[in-house]
Amino acid sequence: MNIRRFILIAVPYAWLLALFFIPFFIVFKISLSDLALAIPPYSPTVKDGIFNMLSAFDFENFTFLASDDLYWKAYLSSLKIALISTIFAVIVGYPMAYGMARAPDEWRPTLMMLVILPFWTSFLIRVYAWVGILSNEGLLNQLLLWLGLIDAPLTIMNTTTAVYIGIVYTYLPFMILPIYAALDRLDESLIEAAEDLGCSRTKAFWLVTVPLSRNGIIAGCFLVFIPALGEFVIPSLLGGSGTLMIGKVLFEEFFNNRDWPVASAVAVVLLLILIVPITLFQRNQQRQAEADT
Repeated sequence: MNIRRFILIAVPYAWLLALFFIPFFIVFKISLSDLALAIPPYSPTVKDGIFNMLSAFDFENFTFLASDDLYWKAYLSSLKIALISTIFAVIVGYPMAYGMARAPDEWRPTLMMLVILPFWTSFLIRVYAWVGILSNEGLLNQLLLWLGLIDAPLTIMNTTTAVYIGIVYTYLPFMILPIYAALDRLDESLIEAAEDLGCSRTKAFWLVTVPLSRNGIIAGCFLVFIPALGEFVIPSLLGGSGTLMIGKVLFEEFFNNRDWPVASAVAVVLLLILIVPITLFQRNQQRQAEADT
């Protein structure tokens, strides 16, 4: 029994070691190195000897991040964009999840499929589709011009607004599904009891439905905020050069500047920032599991 238990526990830990700790250790090691005109473009490496490699490590790249305002502005901008996108995802996703939970039973699988359906298409293709929708000659401007609501095309592409639209659209299912799961488990008799005690339908919604779906809202917020913070594709395609996000900075340092040590330091700091919401999300999930049992 002990051997079986050990094997059961060892498999996920081995997976975590292989796909997280080892890559993180390599990135952290590069972040302590120096830029070099070589392959790979940093030094020292293992071929220089373990002792020489360890003695040459320093935190110069992390000091450089603190001294250059480009990086901390990118971190702050990413936090702002991820936070605002998460708020918009709640505003859009909660009514959709509520409608799914209140729909007839025979319609719920269809509605669930419609929410999941975008995942059947490539993420890159879905983002590129918004280029055709939001551009000056895109479908949105053509529709607004045809309806007579605007006289000239709106400039949406290559703005932060386009980034918000892309992030909310892309990660909306991650907000809808946990909220729907929480609302689907909601006991309708509690709402009926609140109405019997004098609450209106609207008041019962805010006093009963929303608090009881709080765990789903929290889970959805974390599932949207965490990937949105390090997003690269959406700000690159929809935001243009004027949108500052740490994912774009990280890409440029790696592939344009080929400054792997600084890029690795940027990645390490980003991971340390993400540890906070990830830890909070895990604690929320643990409390929810304990409450269900």
